[in-house]
Amino acid sequence: MAATGKWRTSEDGANAAGLIGPNAILQALPVLDDLLGRDGRRHMLSRAGIAEVPDGTEMIPEALAARLHRQIRLDVPEAAARVSVAAGVATADYILANRIPKPAQIVLRILPAGPAARVLSRAIARHAWTFAGSGQFTVRDPWRFEIVNNPLVRGEAAPGCLCHWHAAVFARLYQVLVAPGCTCREVTCGAQGAGARCRFEICK
Repeated sequence: MAATGKWRTSEDGANAAGLIGPNAILQALPVLDDLLGRDGRRHMLSRAGIAEVPDGTEMIPEALAARLHRQIRLDVPEAAARVSVAAGVATADYILANRIPKPAQIVLRILPAGPAARVLSRAIARHAWTFAGSGQFTVRDPWRFEIVNNPLVRGEAAPGCLCHWHAAVFARLYQVLVAPGCTCREVTCGAQGAGARCRFEICK
């Protein structure tokens, strides 16, 4: 499918166990700079055990991203969702600017919402390892996704849903490529107990 032409290859994905895309860290940094200042952001990275910021050219260990997302929730709990949403929107904008060819984006925008959602959901599934790492991503239908063993919340325990970054990535891609009014919400989260899965629903 043309819309995936500039994304990394499936062969890369087969070797990506335990790795995740660097935007899981990089797109949070400007948001943290605005919130905490650069020194505050550096201190947070240090507490998360991140000695060096990824350069964006390679996949990174998913544990690094998980530690930063956890540290954000620990250090700024009142702003954690907002930080994650802003970073997720920026991640989707990066994908739109650098990974999905413009002609394919035009075609998706021309299609009715249903067919566009089917095409986009298949493209997302083929490249799920870039945001799900070693988790298992499934498209239930073009409007519903699921991640089992999501590395960004693995080992976490919370009564509510934590995966605001993922939901924001999905929402932004669907808003731009499927229908402007699309939203995404996580309806259950892997942090909610044994056997729980991260489930996302797109609404338009």
